[in-house]
Amino acid sequence: MIFETREDINARIEQVFPIISDFATFERSALRRGAEVKRLDTLRQPGAGMIWDIKAGLRGKRREFQLELVSFTPPQSMRFHTKTTGVDGVMDIELIALSRASTRLNIKLEMTAGNLTGRLLLQSLKLARGGIANRVNKRLHEYARGIEERIGGSMA
Repeated sequence: MIFETREDINARIEQVFPIISDFATFERSALRRGAEVKRLDTLRQPGAGMIWDIKAGLRGKRREFQLELVSFTPPQSMRFHTKTTGVDGVMDIELIALSRASTRLNIKLEMTAGNLTGRLLLQSLKLARGGIANRVNKRLHEYARGIEERIGGSMA
């Protein structure tokens, strides 16, 4: 199963990448939303090899994930691998400079089932795909506008 979305941001790629790779902020945000987040690596700077154990609600059930940053190429891309019971995923985040003052953020998540439990989870996600896509697109749009506000938009 593949989810893809994109959003254009009125800011330079060099300004956007440090914000989308501010993992400490994402950790705090997840904690505020009720997730449990535990960092497993000892890296001091963002980079490949960062690993988190995450416990969060998904589809009405508390699930445990392991998220690993496997590729980190500033200011263009990041790749994450995620594992949970029965489902593996790969998430690619890519930034493309559209102009000096505009950046496109592309996100692609590909999930595969490893057993019957995983197939059932993916089937429920497929059935709810439209609603999930709408929520993800809305949150990404709000996130992009927040980035613009944070760095001064196209005037930066």
